[in-house]
Amino acid sequence: MSSAGLIGASSWSGKSWPDLDMLPLGWLTDPGSNYGPHRSSRLSLNEQRTQMTLWGFSKSPLMFGGDLRKLDDRTYRLITNPTVLEINSFSSKNMEFPFVTASTTMEEKSRPSPLRALLTDVTDSEMDVLGLTSCRDPQTNGWSLNVIDEDLERICWKMERNRSKEKPLCLYKRNARSIYDEAINFGGPHQSVLQLLASASMHICLDATPKRRLTAQEFKRATFSRCRWETNQMWELHGNGSLVNSHSRQCAIVRKINANAGQGGVRSWVATGRRGEIYLAFFNLNQGRMKISAQISDIGEALHIDGLGSATCKYKEVWSNRNLGSVAQVISYTVEAHGASIFVLNCSQVRENEKLHA
Repeated sequence: MSSAGLIGASSWSGKSWPDLDMLPLGWLTDPGSNYGPHRSSRLSLNEQRTQMTLWGFSKSPLMFGGDLRKLDDRTYRLITNPTVLEINSFSSKNMEFPFVTASTTMEEKSRPSPLRALLTDVTDSEMDVLGLTSCRDPQTNGWSLNVIDEDLERICWKMERNRSKEKPLCLYKRNARSIYDEAINFGGPHQSVLQLLASASMHICLDATPKRRLTAQEFKRATFSRCRWETNQMWELHGNGSLVNSHSRQCAIVRKINANAGQGGVRSWVATGRRGEIYLAFFNLNQGRMKISAQISDIGEALHIDGLGSATCKYKEVWSNRNLGSVAQVISYTVEAHGASIFVLNCSQVRENEKLHA
């Protein structure tokens, strides 16, 4: 709808908008489990802000999916943010804005992260990426057991074929005692299933929660979440070297992709406000922080605003509630992994031009 210019367009019932469904925030149950067990949203704060930002700019109906009787202060502030509600209700010219650039911050390049090293094992020209695909793919049989000592075992990808690498891509078997205790508490099996950790010290487990089954031609990046006794985190290492999640019938696999592909995971939206302000949003879909930039002149061309390229704009970032002063020509901002930033721009020269034309 954004690319076709249909957000807010006239339709049979007045105005049109995309319906992005409910906001899974606050106190929730899993789909189909209206009576529990209950849990908090598994989205991080950055991811929740990203969702609210996209729903706001796309003018989707804001339908809260949590339990209002147990609404916490942080979630309340999130869903009642006055700027997001203003954008959602009264903004115009809402569209995706493709003219942004991104670069990895120096801090992010130097920061060690076991999870990032696991998800993307970077080389000079390409990187190994852990993901999921159909078990019909014959290339999924590259996993093997690696015993370090009696208390630590790993499942590694093609370790025998990559002796030259210092650190093979490995998943760590969760402590057998923990799995056995949870099996007793929840009445589940415990002998053959594995829960796989991102590292020996990080208690987050490999997850397989598909909306649909993948084909052998499809590849989905792996995700990790808090370890819990659920079937989508139960894996089996088969004799042929495949690592299978019996619930989803997906297999874990490692594939090589271009090392620069991760830097493409940024998006941006723009809109105008009813008092002459301009709204700009940056989205970072990558695993690490990214510095995202946009030319003010490009924003002016996209929104058909004369004189914006030579204007000086005062701007504020909404989620941090920071007044960032004045800016000309280029807006650059570091956005957290899986996060979003919203800017409100008030550009003086544009308003002077509007007064002259009036």
